[in-house]
Amino acid sequence: MTTATAELLTVTEAMARLKVGRSKVYDLIHTHRLASIKIDGSRRIPADAVRHFIQSQQAEAA
Repeated sequence: MTTATAELLTVTEAMARLKVGRSKVYDLIHTHRLASIKIDGSRRIPADAVRHFIQSQQAEAA
């Protein structure tokens, strides 16, 4: 999947997928652990970035 066709999630959608709160999602973004983009002031997180974050956390736990 290319970036142009990637599914973009809102912060609320990312919160639901990760089962964490809003401040945790923003903390992950600000610490560059979760990739995101800004579109006219709205933050969007590629669904692939959420999957990658989960996989990296699973790898660290193993």
